[in-house]
Amino acid sequence: MAEGEGSSSRRWALGDPDVVEVSPEAAAAAHHRIGFCSDSTKSIVVAGCVRTVAHEIIDLDANDDPDGVMIICEKASSHKSNHSVSHPSDWPKHPKSGLAEDVPGPSHQPGTSTVLPWGCTTPGRPRKHKEIKTVDNKIDEKYKAFKQFDTVTDHSDHYYSMSGKGNVPEVKKPSKDWVRRIQHEWKVLEKDLPGTIFVRVYEDRMELLRAVIVGPAGTPYHDGLFFFDVYFPSQYPKKPPLVNYRSGGLRLNPNLYDSGKVCLSLLNTWSGHGCEKWNPSNSTMLQVLVSIQALVLNAKPYFNEPGYAASANTPQGEKMSMAYNESTFLLSCRTMLYSLRNPPKHFEDFARVHFCKYGRNILVGCKAYMNGAQVGCLAGNGVQDVDEGDKSCSANFKGSLKTLFDELIKEFTRIGVHCHEFQPQRVNPGSTRAKADTTLRL
Repeated sequence: MAEGEGSSSRRWALGDPDVVEVSPEAAAAAHHRIGFCSDSTKSIVVAGCVRTVAHEIIDLDANDDPDGVMIICEKASSHKSNHSVSHPSDWPKHPKSGLAEDVPGPSHQPGTSTVLPWGCTTPGRPRKHKEIKTVDNKIDEKYKAFKQFDTVTDHSDHYYSMSGKGNVPEVKKPSKDWVRRIQHEWKVLEKDLPGTIFVRVYEDRMELLRAVIVGPAGTPYHDGLFFFDVYFPSQYPKKPPLVNYRSGGLRLNPNLYDSGKVCLSLLNTWSGHGCEKWNPSNSTMLQVLVSIQALVLNAKPYFNEPGYAASANTPQGEKMSMAYNESTFLLSCRTMLYSLRNPPKHFEDFARVHFCKYGRNILVGCKAYMNGAQVGCLAGNGVQDVDEGDKSCSANFKGSLKTLFDELIKEFTRIGVHCHEFQPQRVNPGSTRAKADTTLRL
């Protein structure tokens, strides 16, 4: 899996020094820089309708800041069209890249009883950069060590294996053609799976498969894990596979029911024409998984709902889409908690390592949304509104997200994510007032 290459040229040139001490005047002059979106669109087909999906690419413009410094603890601006969030300047751009190195912010002023902003630390609690970097490197190694495709044995919690759930027969005496086709599917998956999809098949039940899809960047599903159980009937490939979404009782997409039903033309669970439908000659399981990731878990799932596509690119339609994205992200956060607390077999370690690796990115995104950024606009290393104008998230959404944000911090802390920068630090009122720390990180 490719790693991000988002470090600024300034950091590369200086060999990533730790910190430099500057004057308060220089500190006051430093400020955040963030680039504008470069939008592109593509047409897709979901549930028989043509959709247009926007892709936001955010880039840090190092040229706008010749000094190459950033005040780590500065609060994000409330301006909606081009504001940034509090994060290191070398936060990787690629959604599959590693966590940014933990960076210290300005310390408090002793003698006050106020709550420090997110990202600040108190004297006497220094950050252990080398230790944190070592831990993050180990997480990266474990993440890379998890095979994208592998064969396992225990299928006891698989939806189509559990008694009374899938209501499908076990394929006990498959034909040679069926076996050859399934083996071909395995080879295709092992060779061509994208870096954000992982698959497990069962050596004693070839008709079963389990996959997890990582939510794409730039969507309300970013960094989440979405699990699917698959069954290949004895008539496969004349008939398409059966797919069940591990929903946890939550419906976060028009195509993914809380019952687990996956509504997709390619699976013949929705109407379609021509290449939209399952074709025994050239349709594959890989195609199904990639379609779910690209067409279902997209930037504006509201328009996947039949009849709503006509309102795309209209003021009312975009307003409804943004409200839907808010609800979707809340459900996605609940799904993250569900995946951590109830991971499927053979993905227990993956779920933990995934959220260890991307937990901080998720919290940065939550914080950005609570500060006014639109849901779905997070793309790797920065925040930029999807649409122009003042379209901040609703107050109700921010209140609900704050509750989930606190739950995520607790759960991420439990598995080893460094969440202290997101937790308010209270200053000891009896301490001696000291000079403000103006340490900046290059």
